[in-house]
Amino acid sequence: MADRTQDWLKQAIRDLEHLHLRQEAWGQVVAREHPELVRIGYIGSYARGDWGVGSDVDLVIVVSRSEVPDLRRAAEFDATDLPVPADVLVYTFPA
Repeated sequence: MADRTQDWLKQAIRDLEHLHLRQEAWGQVVAREHPELVRIGYIGSYARGDWGVGSDVDLVIVVSRSEVPDLRRAAEFDATDLPVPADVLVYTFPA
């Protein structure tokens, strides 16, 4: 049983590292396309480390300005390249 737990844990760490690398690459693309970008982070189960099968990643994107209404801002950031589904929350905060 301990071997199965260790195997699961090793795979979970690899999955998390993979997500982090993909998020960084995605963030670099987003930064080139959105000069108003201030910061990208994530919250929720991936940030806490208690994600599981079926979990999505909750991304928080901070921009210095946006003419787009609050509820439509997330549509400006295509997260379909990430390896898991993403909820995108976009907030303004002047840099």
